[in-house]
Amino acid sequence: MEPMKNIHIIVAAGEWETDHLRYRRHRFAEFLSHQPDTQEIIWVCPTPRKVDTNFQKLSNNITQYLIQDILPHKLFRFGRYIDSFYKAKMRQLVLYLEQYHRNYQIYLWYTFPGFPLLSDIFSWNKVVYDCSDLWTAPISGKSSLTSVFRQKLISKAENRIIQKADTVYCTSDYLRSRIVEKRQIHENVYTLENGVEFELFASEQDKMEKILPADFDGTVLGYIGGIKPKLDFELIQKVARKRRDWLILFVGPDGTNSDSEFKQVIKEENVVWIDSVPPTDVPKYMNLIDIGIMPYKPSQYNQAVFPLKLFEFLASGKPVIGVHLPSTKKYTQKFVYHLLEKDNPEEFIQVCEQLEKNKRQETNVRLRKQLAKTKDWNSVFENMICSM
Repeated sequence: MEPMKNIHIIVAAGEWETDHLRYRRHRFAEFLSHQPDTQEIIWVCPTPRKVDTNFQKLSNNITQYLIQDILPHKLFRFGRYIDSFYKAKMRQLVLYLEQYHRNYQIYLWYTFPGFPLLSDIFSWNKVVYDCSDLWTAPISGKSSLTSVFRQKLISKAENRIIQKADTVYCTSDYLRSRIVEKRQIHENVYTLENGVEFELFASEQDKMEKILPADFDGTVLGYIGGIKPKLDFELIQKVARKRRDWLILFVGPDGTNSDSEFKQVIKEENVVWIDSVPPTDVPKYMNLIDIGIMPYKPSQYNQAVFPLKLFEFLASGKPVIGVHLPSTKKYTQKFVYHLLEKDNPEEFIQVCEQLEKNKRQETNVRLRKQLAKTKDWNSVFENMICSM
């Protein structure tokens, strides 16, 4: 008798194509879709836009199930965490799954703490929570009445998911410690840090053309990814002003909600910002960079962060400097990765000057790539599946 195939339901924070960004959950969905025992992937996500049908078939053969927000404005996203606002919108999904539950193993994967009721209204073979962020903390590090209300709602929803989950994965030890504290047990709670599509970044030789000024031949410091309020734009502006011979490149969609500090830094003459780019082009932008930068603000949210870009920079052979990222401390290594615990522009510049001198030294390039290779996404996800 052949083993039963699997249907995987992945609860995601947004639609598949949002901002052209590919997060851990996207890579995991693609990994599962290539497994021989996978029958179907259903990407369950909220959307602020009006939809005529819940089910959509994506070009990658993943099915997307859309749950419309109460109203389009972001203030109404609170409905994602309160059962009465989305329960009826789950009905089509549950009816669809009920016709398959006797012939397939059906797994529920939460990748953000929305729609907690879903874990209760169907008989799942397993419920898994893959926690990649401190969802209850404001990403900007600033507190307000709105953020406190939001924090309480999300915390309540997340606690329900944590208690219901058979297994929990976390992208940092900080997140794991918080979840263990909530569950009151250590069993089946694991730290699995973010990884990298190693071959994609390590093998790319081309550079994206017509991005840098034609007459520029100096050092490029670069950040690639979603540009959000968790980044320390004030620090980078000070660096840009002190080192006009360097160029600072930001690549990624503006998710700062018109943050004034971001608007100011991109006005600097030696700062270039490129909006959202296709994921397949990211390695070519990476090859424009001499030093990868991850300048984060000091905040509770950033204490929990394990940035996706660390191993992508290293797989491309680039040295990296991080700021206020305690989860990455274990990977510090001379001329590979340097972590700063203070947002001091002079210290930041001093470290970059050291990295600049050794950026293309073959031994150091090899060390960076060797470290990144141990974190290939396939290995990360195989460990995830095995530990279940």
